[in-house]
Order: sequence, then structure tokens, then C-alpha cells
Amino acid sequence: MYKVTFRFESGESVETFATLGENLLEVARKSNVAIDAPCSGNGSCGKCRIHLRKGNLSSKKTRHISETEFEEGWRLACCSTIIEDVEIGVPDIASAYRSRMKVADLSSTDEVKIFEHAKHQVEEAGIPLKNTMRVVEISMKAPDLDDTMPDNERFERALKQQVHSDIARIPYSVLKKMPDVFRNSGFQVKAVIRQTERDVFVYDILGADEEAVIGGLVVDIGTTTVSALIINMESGEVLAKASAGNGQIRYGADVINRIIESQKPGGKKKLQKAIIEETINPMILQMCRSIGFHSRHIYRMSVASNTTMNHLLMGIDANSLRMEPYIPTFFKTNALFASDIGLAIHPDAHIILAPNIGSYVGGDITAGTFVSMIWNRPSFSLFIDLGTNGELVFGNSDFLMSCACSAGPAFEGGDISCGMRATDGAVEACRIDPVSMDPEYQVIGEAGTKPVGVCGSGIIDLINELFQCDMISPKGKFIREGRRIRHDKYGMGSYVLAFEEEAGSEKDVEITEVDIDNFIRAKGAIFSAIRTMLDSLGFNVSMIEDVYVAGGIGSGINMRNAVNIGMLPDIPMERFHYIGNSSLTGAYTMLLSTQAERKTYEVARNMTYLELSTVPTYMDEFVAACFLPHTDSTLFPSVEHHKMKQEN
Repeated sequence: MYKVTFRFESGESVETFATLGENLLEVARKSNVAIDAPCSGNGSCGKCRIHLRKGNLSSKKTRHISETEFEEGWRLACCSTIIEDVEIGVPDIASAYRSRMKVADLSSTDEVKIFEHAKHQVEEAGIPLKNTMRVVEISMKAPDLDDTMPDNERFERALKQQVHSDIARIPYSVLKKMPDVFRNSGFQVKAVIRQTERDVFVYDILGADEEAVIGGLVVDIGTTTVSALIINMESGEVLAKASAGNGQIRYGADVINRIIESQKPGGKKKLQKAIIEETINPMILQMCRSIGFHSRHIYRMSVASNTTMNHLLMGIDANSLRMEPYIPTFFKTNALFASDIGLAIHPDAHIILAPNIGSYVGGDITAGTFVSMIWNRPSFSLFIDLGTNGELVFGNSDFLMSCACSAGPAFEGGDISCGMRATDGAVEACRIDPVSMDPEYQVIGEAGTKPVGVCGSGIIDLINELFQCDMISPKGKFIREGRRIRHDKYGMGSYVLAFEEEAGSEKDVEITEVDIDNFIRAKGAIFSAIRTMLDSLGFNVSMIEDVYVAGGIGSGINMRNAVNIGMLPDIPMERFHYIGNSSLTGAYTMLLSTQAERKTYEVARNMTYLELSTVPTYMDEFVAACFLPHTDSTLFPSVEHHKMKQEN
């Protein structure tokens, strides 16, 4: 056995032991040391960079570590095995997906206006913003020797009279509190209840003088990023908002790698722990701490996530999702409660899951489709969710068709050497001077924050600028020389967005030809899916009247740039609308409104799913789209015009 010490930039350390020949990434995983590994350890992404400080490792050389870096001690954890005692430096960027948890400042109207807008749209559609949760005041006569009725029966009788219900359900968590609460409050209490036509369920009891806030938790579980809200379920007010990287990412950037990982001994428990104990619960506690709220007062929760994330959240075997005929265990269920999976909220909190409609089109898309309102309009609209997978819905108030394409994690920073999710230190927008080739960029965070990497919206801008400035060819290869363009010994070109002294990391922030190729494939998957789905219906892109683009990949997407690189169809700019994280917003409306929840289920039932792999022309469309902007220039008539206009 050999001693392995992981040291973080913060000064903290973790000590563990490993056997001869044991893989360093696996040692980190079993020791709960967060090291990003989007490729699940096959050596292709280069994100698991660590610094060998003491001792030696048996390490393979890869294209991700230069000769100079290798001599300085840089290694990939997944390509290194233990041969003696070692001390490993873990840079912040290796665990950025976990360490950069962000609790939003709600004093900014931008953080809450999207939810206010969603409430307005829901009400305009004739859907009331009402749910079954409320607080009632219960007054009871204190017991005496002439009235020896037990506490629970006394409370149940008073409650039934108050709410006019024949059946009241009192769980153990409430029964346990009764003696103290009743006697400390003189039998004058407040009850947090959920009332339906069938019965009334009691979540909590408080003294008459205590403030009772019905907390609700909204969670969007993305494959790469998790976002959450705590809301007041009576008023709809957003009390706290946070985002963090999905802790499962160290087991693979995509759902297939995670499903494979879950099949290993103890795998399902490990994946469930990563999302609940390492991601959602810390987010809950951080949000509650920021507003002085007790997590036990969160009585209800809604979740929007893809089909695989739902299975892994619940600890249910997801292997059948990747095996023909691709059948999930469930599309929808109402059987989940917080205590079932160890969530740090009220144990009896019921969890609403946005319904899935296919193995690869999940509740995040049904929630997003609902809040986009395309189901409530006669015009033909296209809804696109840009995440680790690209999902699309096309239709109107008469029909809806959906499909999913394997875009990969590029839109959220995966498969890109400088990529990261949209958090502090991420470049979210940029311009390049066509003569000097020097960049100007906008970084997420406080003024003066140095760039660490580039998020999805920034990558779109960056590749567009490289193309518009004639720095890369339509195939994504560098065709100019300059101070910021360099080639390694293998001839691979790269562009330096920020040199080490300008950056907030220990290396240059640069984008390589491999990164550009990965992104071209991702954008090609989106555009080819659009064309294939429309063609299956006898439509063409000119018939699209509105495009709603969703995804938490930055503060917004420059639609002109997205068209220039061939990701979105070349139609008038006024038809495009960026609606942010629609999955989170849709889950918010589901929690706030019982009717919105039911309507989301109806939208899911009415949606037809198109399996792109069964369409013979899809692969031809995809290959044709893996070009800037496309091999068929007639599909993008405005791009050359736009380029010439910039040059003039």
C-alpha cells in the first residue's frame, strides 16, 4: 500500500492509500476528491490535469500535456498509476465543476424577471397560479380531566372542521412534534397542509406566533450543470437561487458513460450519492444559509431532468436506456418522497418529476416546452434546448414533434480544452480585431475577474470571430499566423484568448483545432436535427415563424453569430428569442401551479417523438453540416454578406 496525498490550491489536503498499479483517477474517486473527467477516464478530454509534487507515477504521455509541462510534473490522472508514495497537486480548474457553486444575488432584477415573466405567461394562458399547499390556523381547547381525548384526535377533529375534509393524514414527523408544540402554544397552532379533493395531508405544525413559510424547492438536473431555486409557494417569490456543476461529471460527461459506470459494483449508489449528497444537498444548505431559512421548511419539490438523470437520482437501474429497444423504467411517477433518497428537506416532501417522453427526451424538455408556450400559439415555432444533448420541439397549438441529437457537452464547456460551464471566470462573449487578432472579452463575475475558461455562449462567439476574421478555414483549421496563433510539434494549431499572465489559471486560455472540430460537430448535430425533423413533416426552415433557444450556457446567445457558424437556420434575427434556462423555469411553474403541472403532463402526452437514427437522411445531413457554416452555402445566404459587411 502506498500513501497518496491530494493537495488543493486552498491549502487543504486529503490523504489516502492505494495499491501498486491502481489508477490515480480511481483513487481520487474513491477518496471523494473532485477531479473533472468528462471522458470518464479514457484520456480523450484532458480535463483531469494534476501536478505531481513528490514521488513518481507511471504515466502515459498524451497530446494534452506538452513535453515542457510533463517535465514540470503535469500529468493526466486517468493516464497515471501508483508506483510509490506521491503528493498530488489538484488545481482549482480540475474541480471547478464542484468548487464553483454559485448562490445568485437576487437583488439583481435579471435573476428573477424570467420567473415573473413565466408567471405572467401562464396566467395569460388561462392557468391559475394556485397549488394545493397552504397554512391554516387551528384553535383547540386544551385537555383536562373531563376531556381526555389524545392530541392527534383533538387536532384531527379541529382540522377537519376548519378545512371541511373527511380524511386527514398525520405523518410520524408531525405526531412526534405534537406534545411540545401544543403545550408551548396553548393548543393554538398553525398547520402546513396540502388539501386535495380526496384528503388533507399535514406536513408541519408550528406555534401560533411562529412565521410559517411554505418553502418549495425547484431543481433542474442537467448532465453538466444543476440549477435550483427555493420559493415561497404561496406568493411565488423566489427566495434563493443557486447553480453548481453536476458531481456525476467525474464519472463521464455524457449519460452513456454514467450508465456504464452505474453498472459497476456499487455504481448506482455512487452515482446517486454524487447528485444528492455532493451536489443538491450542499446547494440546498448554501441557499438556506444565505436567506436564514431552515431546509426542513421546504415541503415540496419539483425536478426537471432528462430520463437518465431521473433514473440515477432515484437509484434506479438505467442500463435499459442504452440497450435496444431503449425502454426506461418509467416516464412519470408520483411515488417519490424526500426521505426515499436522502434529500436535506422535510422528509415527507413530495417530489414532482416533469414527465419524460422518450429515452433521450426527458422532463427538462417537457418543462421547457410548456414554459416556451409554443403549444399555445397557432404559429409554427421551434424550441431548442442547448445542453449536453441537443433537444428540439417543433409545432404549434395543433401538434408537437420532438427529437434529440447527440451534440455532446460542448455547449456547456465539455470536450473543449478551455471549456467550462457558465460561472465566475468564464468568458461569455468576445470580439477579435481582424487586423491585430487581439481579443476583447466579457468575463462572468465581478469587475476585474480574470478568465479561467470559456462557456458555451463564449465559444459560439469565439469560433464565429475566428471564422469572420479569416483566421480559420470552413473546416476549422488555422490559416493565418500571428502572436496568438501557434502550432505544436504535431502541427495542431491553437488560438490564445488569454496568456497565462492575463488569465486566472496556471496556463494559457486557448482553443485548439481539436476543440473547434468538436464544436463544429456539436453545432452540426443541432442544425442537421432541425433540417431532418422539418423535412419529415414536409417543412423547410423558411416556414419557421419563431425560434426559442434555451440553455444555461451564458447570459445570452448572440444569435447572429450562431447563424454565421451554421448552428441555427438563416432566418430573420427578429424571429429568435433566448429564453434562458427553460427547464428550471418550467419546473418552477409546475411547483407553483397545480394546473400548470397537469398541463405539462398533457403537453408530454401530445408530443410525438422522432428517433433520428431511424431516418436514413440524417447522417448525410449531419456530415454536410460539419462545416462553417455548411457545405451548402445557399442555406446561409446572409453569412457571406455579413462577412463582407464586417470587412468593409
